[in-house]
Amino acid sequence: MNKDNPPVLWTSEEAATTTGGVATLPFKATGISINSQMCRPGDIFVALKGRNSDGHDYVQSAIQSGAVAAIVSQRPKWVMDNVPLLQVDDTLAALSKLGHAARARSNARIIAITGSVGKTGTKFALGAALELIAPTYWSARSFNNHLGVPLSLARLPREAEFGVFEIGTNHPGEIGPLAAQIKPHVAVITTLEPVHIENFTSLEAIADEKCEVFKALAPGGCAILNRDSPLFDRMSETAMRNGAGRIISFGEHGKADCRLLGCSLAPDSSEITADIMGQILHYKISLPGKHWVLNSLAVMATASALDVDVPRAAEALAALTPVEGRGSRRHITIPGGTFTLIDESWNASPVAMKAALKVLAGMRLPNPEGRRIAVLGDMLELGQYAHDMHIGLEGPILEAGVDLVFTCGPRMSALFASLPENLRGGHATDSDHLTPIILSAVRPGDTILVKGSLGSRMSRVVEALTALHQPQVPESPKG
Repeated sequence: MNKDNPPVLWTSEEAATTTGGVATLPFKATGISINSQMCRPGDIFVALKGRNSDGHDYVQSAIQSGAVAAIVSQRPKWVMDNVPLLQVDDTLAALSKLGHAARARSNARIIAITGSVGKTGTKFALGAALELIAPTYWSARSFNNHLGVPLSLARLPREAEFGVFEIGTNHPGEIGPLAAQIKPHVAVITTLEPVHIENFTSLEAIADEKCEVFKALAPGGCAILNRDSPLFDRMSETAMRNGAGRIISFGEHGKADCRLLGCSLAPDSSEITADIMGQILHYKISLPGKHWVLNSLAVMATASALDVDVPRAAEALAALTPVEGRGSRRHITIPGGTFTLIDESWNASPVAMKAALKVLAGMRLPNPEGRRIAVLGDMLELGQYAHDMHIGLEGPILEAGVDLVFTCGPRMSALFASLPENLRGGHATDSDHLTPIILSAVRPGDTILVKGSLGSRMSRVVEALTALHQPQVPESPKG
């Protein structure tokens, strides 16, 4: 979609009619935001009330950032009379109504992506692929919960021909209501893993929760499923029982409709050969790791379900860049040289940890003194399996040829204690206490992977390492 000159998304009249609110002044908005710090010029700011904060306290900040109006349930203090407000009874309900109305007025073909891992990456890759075909909208970051889904829908432009949305869950009963808002024509389940297993009784229970997305499929809609999953038959049967018109599978399995025939893994990309619905396709994805190869097959399967030019869609994968917190890389200049930082701080699960360690293993070190360093925070919501799953990372760490491991959190302490002594870089109670230990250990030539669950706050380690950067100043020419 055109981000430089976005079209009008909501007028004051439309927003008032949709929400049942009253606009104090006319406005035309090109976007919508619930975070005053992330407001862009032209946005409507929705003042949501949370447990620890009230968006009404940040209306003035949002206006100063360029918001053209604010949706409020009470007039905030210090807001000038010339600031357009949309006054409603409940701001969260108003946001939901905007999302519902945007979905209802859209003629776009809608895709919903869920799964244990790979949702966000697959969403961004699919969005980029479809954008080569026609105007496409995809939701920002991991906007996949009770706030993110209605916000993403409310941002859906009228002009979009495709819309790609993400649905997440960490408790039973969450997928269905979110999927009902999205009403997808195509529903994708990337893969199933024991993520958030603390809140589910089994992997089968996780599969059943993910399959709730099929109840919201448009009549005759398509289900995209991982053929390699041991629960493929269970998911396939559920999809058909809920009205899916067809199922397209992807993976390495010999019966997969979109099947991996071969791949060449490089430190920063992968070359792929695949059979996509009977068409042999050679393409490149500019992101490293076998997990990205399989994610790309889900993208190709979805493109096939939408009957678009699949080879054309595949071209976009060669130009993808990693999402911040999900594999993005930085080269940090410090006295004596540079080190490479791999930022995987957004989230973690056992399968995602293992995938990230494989990427670390494939990185080329710039010199013999360079080290592969893993900085790992707790993986959360693993319940009774947490101890074994953390210790279970020892094998992948050794296989990856990691030179030093730094850990933080009570769960990671078990892994740290199980490692060979020469690999133990340091352990701390949390990321704040681990940060100075890391900073004192880093040296030129290192490649450092930082990963942990969002609640482990490993982004603080990333921020501190990034802050070490000292840009080289060109020498002044000698006279």
